[in-house]
This record gives sequence, C-alpha cells and structure tokens, in this order.
Amino acid sequence: MARSTVNEVPNPELNQLQAVLWDMDGTIVDTEPYWFAAEYAVVAEHGDSWSDDLARSVVGFDLLDSGRFMIEHGGVRLTPHEIVERLLDSVVTELKREVPWRPGARELLADVRTAGIPTALVTMSWRRFADEVITALPNGAFDISVVGEDVERGKPHPDAYLLAAERLGVDITKCVAIEDSPTGVTAARASGAFVIHIFDPFSTQSPPCRLAVVFMLSGSEPPCASVSPKQPMISPRAIPGNQRSRCSGLP
Repeated sequence: MARSTVNEVPNPELNQLQAVLWDMDGTIVDTEPYWFAAEYAVVAEHGDSWSDDLARSVVGFDLLDSGRFMIEHGGVRLTPHEIVERLLDSVVTELKREVPWRPGARELLADVRTAGIPTALVTMSWRRFADEVITALPNGAFDISVVGEDVERGKPHPDAYLLAAERLGVDITKCVAIEDSPTGVTAARASGAFVIHIFDPFSTQSPPCRLAVVFMLSGSEPPCASVSPKQPMISPRAIPGNQRSRCSGLP
C-alpha cells in the first residue's frame, strides 16, 4: 500500500480545515506488536497471566492507566510508573532497530504538509518514545506534539486533542483527527474534531457510527476516501480485488 489519500471533499466547510491531528501507535507506526510483547514480558517476570484480549483492551490508553490495568488484571507486582518504564525500555529498544511504518502514513503526512496544513501529533505514549518516531520522520513533520505526560487525563478523554488545538491556535471543530483505536476515536469525537477512523476490517470490534471510516487493506493500493463533515454516518465499502476502500454517506 503506497499511499493514503482523502480527496474530493465537496463540502466547503472542510475547505476551512485548520489542522490535521494525528494519533501515533497504530496510525503512523504499527508498534502495537512491540507493546504486546513488552506487556507479556513484564507480566511473565512480575505478574501472573496475560492474554491478547487483555493487551488489546489497553490499546490507546494513557500509559499509567495501562499500568494500573496490568496490576488489576495481570497481577503485576510493580507500581504503574515502574510498569510504564519497563514497557518503554522494551518498545524504544525495538523501535531503534526498526520503525514499523503504517502503509501510506508518511506519504499522507507529506501531502498534508505540502498543502500547508498545520499538523500535530497527539499520542498517549510518553515523550521519549514519541521523539523516536518524530526523529525518524522528515524535519518539520509536525508543528507541535502532545504526549501522555502533557495531560492529566489521557484518552478516551478529549484533553490531549483540546490541548493540541490550543497550542496550534486553531478551532478544534475545524480540525481532522486520524485515529485507529476505539479509545482514541472516543477522545477525538469528544473534543469536537471531525474523525477519520483507520479501521481494521478483520477486527472483532464494529466501527463507530458518525465517523468517516477508512479500511486499511493489504495490497499495493491505498484506501481512498471522500469525506464530508455534513455526512453523519459513513459506510466503508471494500472493493474485492482492488484493495481500495470507498466511503459513502448513509441516510
């Protein structure tokens, strides 16, 4: 999959787009396998048991909240902060070996920058992890970044998105947020941003309503979506054999 694009937006309100706000894990980089492996290792050394379902439950969460979850459900005998530091040690080490980019993410980010639209990274990962990804991107990829340490309440609360809009000096209701997890989508929706949900068609979770939903399909071609903030519900239609998704409005 070479590129991801959002095009042919007929509604003039979206021509007033003031910024694009990007989630990181699962949206720009596919680091969730790194996190899963790190969680299993921490639980194996300091806890009782863990599972893929439990790991998926904390995707998109504030890291300290994830640590608390691992204590409650994995029996980890460490403090939340100790858990987070051990997770970050593992994930950052893997990231230094290889950055697993999501297909089309860097190209779409470059297109947005070329268009002169301000961008922000909005992630619940901590600074030392986020900076590894930012450093691996071309200089100036983001105007600002908001990380987990910057807010008291992480996703699914809207605080991080609201802070990003404040730092950029833009109206959050004229921003597009790109997210992959239900937790992140909830946060972005609560902030008032228009949300594009990068959705795994093989996920057991249903895509949220009242969003633009773009399927990430395997293959050489990107998903292509036409979205409008006036279309309250968007239905993804995968085109077999074409590895391309089209979003269309529903009544």
